[in-house]
Amino acid sequence: MKNYYVYILASNSKTLYTGVTNNLIRRVYQHKHKLFSGFTAKYEVDKLVYFEVGTNIKDAIAREKQIKGWSRMKKISLIETINPKWEDLSLEWDE
Repeated sequence: MKNYYVYILASNSKTLYTGVTNNLIRRVYQHKHKLFSGFTAKYEVDKLVYFEVGTNIKDAIAREKQIKGWSRMKKISLIETINPKWEDLSLEWDE
């Protein structure tokens, strides 16, 4: 069974980015190493501060869209439910 991840990245100044992927480790690596030009590379958004995992891609995409539609305050509240110190959750991974 394949997993799908909805994730939120933050910059040091707490600029936020929400995305969805089927390989969270690879995707965070791509963000950290700026392998794609765009929003996250431009604003240095590369700290994994929140993620959810599920097994249905349609549900994951719907959840990503739901979170993207939220206010900044609601996103911050979601992050702080599991990560009140805004630590980079990917730092424990071997690269």
